[in-house]
Amino acid sequence: METIGFIGLGIMGAPMAGHLLVAGYKVVASDHRSKPPADLTAKGLKTVTGHNAVAEAADIIITMVPDTPQVADVLFGENGVASGLSKGKLVVDMSSISPIATKEFAKKINDLGCDYLDAPVSGGEVGAKAASLTIMVGGDEKPFERARPVFEKMGKNITLVGPNGVGQTTKVANQIVVALTIEAVGEALVFASKAGADPAKVRQALMGGLAASRILEVHGERMIKRTFAPGFRIELHQKDLNLALEGAKALGVSLPNTSTTQQLFNSCAANGAAKEDHSALVRALERMAGHEIA
Repeated sequence: METIGFIGLGIMGAPMAGHLLVAGYKVVASDHRSKPPADLTAKGLKTVTGHNAVAEAADIIITMVPDTPQVADVLFGENGVASGLSKGKLVVDMSSISPIATKEFAKKINDLGCDYLDAPVSGGEVGAKAASLTIMVGGDEKPFERARPVFEKMGKNITLVGPNGVGQTTKVANQIVVALTIEAVGEALVFASKAGADPAKVRQALMGGLAASRILEVHGERMIKRTFAPGFRIELHQKDLNLALEGAKALGVSLPNTSTTQQLFNSCAANGAAKEDHSALVRALERMAGHEIA
């Protein structure tokens, strides 16, 4: 088995790395910020000092950090991954970042004699813990096949969608669909509740029809039960929709409903909810309705 370097042991990264450890992989992480989760250490996680040391110790290096600047720093900053690479290694970025920057990162890594995959994921904390993530991969066939056994320990729906950058483009498209569906579910439940209907029973009825979706199932329940601990934070979804809107401007594409939904996320963030789950978008709709889902 190849040794895996894993950088980014947060809400998503920690359970993903845990699955690799349980599967028998040797996993190495950086201790640059804080001690790794105790449960991962108990499973055999090893730590080294510096991202370059992770790259030196591993055959495949996975990054799972919040945004484009963090990926750039991890890869190319002081003591970054790039300075520890040797020919033949594989870098896999599973963060959700700019498709344009991804192409630049891939070229820099390729110039060092190494392969690069962008492999963002969908499924949130629930999917990370259940090893049921959807993984959207950009890159060449050979490194994809090399990484496939690793991906299979973390996800179920694994697709090579195109060359470097296309994985990230697919993730941006995914985040448009997710955001707009959360907004639609929120509107429906606020409307039904203010009209006097029981939102829990409305959701149950809708789950049996064409309106059924994973968002209605999971996030509709969160809205009704007021369980807004993340999950996937509003501030991260704001970042993803910014990527969508920036890309749309460059392409000359109009995304009117994406823009509106971003404004609702902005309203939530302005009211102190940036770190709540993205299902808390419903609170912006509730404020405008003067009514909280009962």
